[in-house]
Amino acid sequence: MKKVITIAGSNSQKSINKMLIEYTVTLLKDVEILTIDLNDYVLPIYGEDFEAENGIPTAVKRLDEIINTADAFIISLAEHNGSYAAVFKNTLDWLSRLDMKIWKEKPMLLMATSPGGRGGETVLQAANASFPFLGARIIETYSLPSFYDKFKDGGIVEEHYRKELADKAVAFSKKLG
Repeated sequence: MKKVITIAGSNSQKSINKMLIEYTVTLLKDVEILTIDLNDYVLPIYGEDFEAENGIPTAVKRLDEIINTADAFIISLAEHNGSYAAVFKNTLDWLSRLDMKIWKEKPMLLMATSPGGRGGETVLQAANASFPFLGARIIETYSLPSFYDKFKDGGIVEEHYRKELADKAVAFSKKLG
């Protein structure tokens, strides 16, 4: 059974990206899901001086070990001012100090959602452009706009968006082997 690691790029306890991931994994069959909560990996703000004085935090090493066990990833990014949430960017910065190929050349379903009408498109575009340099093999991308209008009772309420995600989940699953 393939292991899919999920990460919501947010430290919010009520993360809408986490909710989107929880729904998405119900569309997959015959996979083991391991959810990484960034709140379990509290890290200092990355800086060269900090690293020189203190080394790489143990939490980063633990997270990298977990990431190494993945067969694939589902990442859903929060968008803060058109970019990654600070907690996610900081985690990437630390992980890249161990291995620039953070995502280990594994298949990825890359998603974003937001309360706004663009659904995190800006951060999704940035990740789609930069993640391949970090070792991501992006199979599909998905954006859900206007989260609070289109997601209710644990699911996507509009058929168009529900079908689009289901199709992309199937395509992603086929790349898992």
